Amino acid sequence: MRENLDKQFSFTSLKWFNFFLYGTVVLFSSFFPLYLQEVGMNKLEIGSLMSVGALVSIIANPFWGIWTDRYQNIRRIVLLMLTGTLVLSQVVFQANTYEMIYVSILFFYFFQGPLFAESNTMILSYIDGTKHRFSSFRLWGSLGWAFTAILAGPVIEWAGVSVLSYLFAALLCAAMISLIVLPRLDHSIGIAPLPFKGFRQIFYHPFFLSFIFFGILVSIPNTMNNTFVSLYITELGGSKTMIGLAVFLSSILEVAVLVLCDRYLKRSIPVLLGWLALVSALFVLRWWLMADATTPLQVAFIQILHCVTFGGFFYVGTRLTMLLVPKPYRSSGQALYTLTWSGISGIMGGVLGGWLYQYLGAQSMYLSGVFLSLIGTLGFGAMWLLVSRGGYHPQDEHKEEDWNEIELNR
Repeated sequence: MRENLDKQFSFTSLKWFNFFLYGTVVLFSSFFPLYLQEVGMNKLEIGSLMSVGALVSIIANPFWGIWTDRYQNIRRIVLLMLTGTLVLSQVVFQANTYEMIYVSILFFYFFQGPLFAESNTMILSYIDGTKHRFSSFRLWGSLGWAFTAILAGPVIEWAGVSVLSYLFAALLCAAMISLIVLPRLDHSIGIAPLPFKGFRQIFYHPFFLSFIFFGILVSIPNTMNNTFVSLYITELGGSKTMIGLAVFLSSILEVAVLVLCDRYLKRSIPVLLGWLALVSALFVLRWWLMADATTPLQVAFIQILHCVTFGGFFYVGTRLTMLLVPKPYRSSGQALYTLTWSGISGIMGGVLGGWLYQYLGAQSMYLSGVFLSLIGTLGFGAMWLLVSRGGYHPQDEHKEEDWNEIELNR
C-alpha cells in the first residue's frame, strides 16, 4: 500500500512539474518580446535575439542528450538545466547593455532550449512499465501553458513588464520543487542511438526532402507569429491581459486536437499528405485573417486556429516521417524533421519576420506568411496527387507496432 501511494505521489509531482515547466516557457515566449521592446530594441533586434534559441538548440540538444545517456540520472540532469535556466534568466533581466543581453541569452538558451525534450524523456522513463499514458502528462503541460498566460497577463498589466523576472523565477522554483521530491529511477533509461546516424542516407530520398522543404515554408510564418504576436496586439491597442487571452485561446484545445488525430486519422501516406495539405491551407487562412485584423480581440480569436494548425501539422508531420523514411533511418528522419521545424525555421522566421515587421509593417509580415504557406500547401497537394496516382511507394513495410514507439513533443 505504501509503495502504491509513493508511486501515485510521484506521478502527481510529474504532472505539476509539467504544468510549471510549460508555464515558465509561455511567460518567456509570449511576454519577453514586450520586455525587449521596453528596453529599447526594435523589431529586427527582437527577432534576431529570439531566433538565437533555435541556433543554440542545434548544439545544446545533443550535448544534454549525451550527458543524460552517460550518467543515467535524467532527474539530476533536468534539475541542473532548470538551475542554469533560473540563474541565467535573472542575468538576462538584470543586463544593462545590449551586448550583455545577447551574451547571457546565448547561455540561457543552452540550458532552457532542450528542457522540453529532456523532460519528456524523463516522464516517459518514469511511466515505463505502468498503465499511465504520456498524453495525460502532456495535458498538464498544455494547462500550465494556457492558464499561466491568461493569469500572468493581468498581473503584468498591473505591475509592469519588469515583474516578469519574478514570475519566471517563481514558476521555475515550483518546477524544481516538484522535481526534487521525485524518487530516483530504479531502472536505466537506456542508451539512445545516435540521432544522425543515417543522416547521409536520408539525402537519397528526394520525396522526403521535398516534404521537409515544404514544411519549412509553412513553419517559418508560424515562428514569425509566435515571436511578434504580442507586439502586434499592443500595436493595435491591446493590453497585456489581451495577450494572455490570445495565448490561452491558442493552446487550450491543442491536446484535444492531438487526441482526435491519434484516434481517428488513418495512418497511411495518401491520407496523411491530404490532411497536411488541408492544415497548410488553414495556415494560409490564418495569416490572411491576421493581416486583415484591425482590433486586438480579432487577433485573440484568430489564435484559436493555432490549436488546429500547429497541433495538426506537427502530429501529421511526425507520423509521415515514420512512413516516408526507411526504418533503419527513422531516428535521423525525426531529428531532421524537428531540426527544420524548430531550428532552421526558427532562425529564418525570427530574422525575416523582424526585418519585415521593422521596415514594412505587421501586415506585410503576415502577407508574406500567406505567400510562403500557399507555396507549401501547393507542394503538399502535388505530393498527395503523386501518391494517390501510384507515383510513389515507401521503400519498406511499416508495421502497426512501430507506431507505438512514438510520443509527440511540443
